[in-house]
Amino acid sequence: MAWGAVYCPIHKTQAISKSVRVLKTRHGLATNFEAKWTKISPSKLDFYLELTNLFLTNEELQFRGLVVPNKKLLDHERFEQSHDDWYYKMYFTMLSKIFSTKNRYRVYLDIKDTCGGPRTRKLHKVLANNLHDFKHQCIERVEQLRSHESELLQVTDLLVGALTYANRDFSNNTAKASIIKQLQEKLGENALCKTSFWTAAKFNILVWQVT
Repeated sequence: MAWGAVYCPIHKTQAISKSVRVLKTRHGLATNFEAKWTKISPSKLDFYLELTNLFLTNEELQFRGLVVPNKKLLDHERFEQSHDDWYYKMYFTMLSKIFSTKNRYRVYLDIKDTCGGPRTRKLHKVLANNLHDFKHQCIERVEQLRSHESELLQVTDLLVGALTYANRDFSNNTAKASIIKQLQEKLGENALCKTSFWTAAKFNILVWQVT
């Protein structure tokens, strides 16, 4: 399993979203086409390579990810938690390292299911409390959003999909393997599979281990 967040200054979001829509049009796709890792195919490979390159070359875009290599090792009963509880704990672990009290943040989660509202509100509270941000002046909002409504969520889905694929050591899909190769050439051969150095800013991941 993998989690991820693409983030950038708020005043850059519209320009980046427009750039993604321009890419879609250039490749004969509707502007409302939802780019997703599961939709990668040889016929759309050039589009996805350009979308990946947009992330890699845009200095305003950064990525933070978390990978759980083997969810079969999880023992929820030991920690008196449900799988959904643990799922949102991983969200906290992934997101909390992004925040700085000198900035303000708005967080948008891809909708997981129809029951995510209460857990999203709890996640907001826990993230804010972790920064002593009890009035939510730093982390202004944590909300759910449908990924087809957000180009940045679509870029996130692409990168999270790449993380999952690389850590499952797949190579049977040549189009997806091309995306992995592109990321490795730019970020480093082990960038998708090993915990990043703390100072890694563009692409930073944690490989979470069960203890």
